[in-house]
This record gives sequence, C-alpha cells and structure tokens, in this order.
Amino acid sequence: MTHLLTTVPLQAGGGFLELALLFLVLAVVAGLAGLGGIAGLSMRIAKILVVVFLVLMVVSFLL
Repeated sequence: MTHLLTTVPLQAGGGFLELALLFLVLAVVAGLAGLGGIAGLSMRIAKILVVVFLVLMVVSFLL
C-alpha cells in the first residue's frame, strides 16, 4: 500500500487551470448578459487561479 504513495509524482495543479477556464467562460457569459459586477469578479478569480497554476507549475519543474 505504501508503494502507491511513493510512485505518485508531485501533482500540485489541483485543477486550477480548469477552474480558471470555467471562471473565464462565466465572465464572458455574464459580460454578454450585462452583469458587469459578476463578470469582473469572475475575471479576477480566473486571473488569480492562472497565476497560482503558473507558480505551482514552475515550482514542480524545479523540484
């Protein structure tokens, strides 16, 4: 059972990129519907998730 834990590589992504794309689509749909507040908030969350994804990607490449 312990061999499963040792063979799994570092996976720090955690779906951040998928969530960022989801919030990007939500921002576009909300923007087209005229909901500027929701579109702006969704876009801000998407940007944060992309930055977190990129930082974790660089860290995993360095390790």
